[in-house]
Amino acid sequence: MIHPQAIIEEGAKIGNNVTIGPWTYISKDVEIGDDCHIGPNVVINGPTVLGKGNRIFQFASIGEECQDLKYDGEPTKLIVGDNNVFRESCTVHRGTIQDNGETIIGSNNLFMAYTHVAHDCVVGNNCILANNASIAGHVHVGDFAILGGQSGVHQFCHIGAHSFIAATSLILKDVPPYVMASGNAAKPYGLNSEGLKRRGFEPETIRAIKKAYRKVYRDGLTVEQAVSAIEQELPASAELKLFVEFIQSSNRGIIR
Repeated sequence: MIHPQAIIEEGAKIGNNVTIGPWTYISKDVEIGDDCHIGPNVVINGPTVLGKGNRIFQFASIGEECQDLKYDGEPTKLIVGDNNVFRESCTVHRGTIQDNGETIIGSNNLFMAYTHVAHDCVVGNNCILANNASIAGHVHVGDFAILGGQSGVHQFCHIGAHSFIAATSLILKDVPPYVMASGNAAKPYGLNSEGLKRRGFEPETIRAIKKAYRKVYRDGLTVEQAVSAIEQELPASAELKLFVEFIQSSNRGIIR
């Protein structure tokens, strides 16, 4: 149902079984997939593409121009997958031509009230950003990552899959997969073992990840020495490959 007091510009594409509340504005360059629920007092600007089954609560601003002073009105884009939830007063901005021109959000994510996703960010699947968590421009967040309330991530940082960022933490460097981080500036505080168990990681896999963590954070090795030791001493697996490749590809350096 589309409320008669919603404002939808000509050219916007609305899928089947979409609900749009009163006083919501949707610009002409917006595509909304099937089964989405858009609450009242929402603004969706474009170019923006929303997949299926997304829920957007009141006062959210989705697909707005970014706050980067270099932005000069270029036709950049926001792409959102399926079954995401954007709670009250979320803000999600489009990309810039200084990057790939796109902000990309995957599927099955929860963005709690007052969260912010800046320009050119890439958020994976099944992530949670708790109330007031903010990620600055060009930040990448891996699958199943959790960012605690009022945490902040510096621009260009990468947050690894299955990591856990404690509330009010400030992230200034990359956080490898599976790692728990806390503090201002954030430091590593062990593995997100409970999260891995809940997601079905086998006990032997978790033990191997713990050994890899010790190589990086407990054995007094340099990062390069730790990576070499992991590759030489631990059995190869997709999970350890993810951990090692993240560290090797880090441009800002990892938290230590």
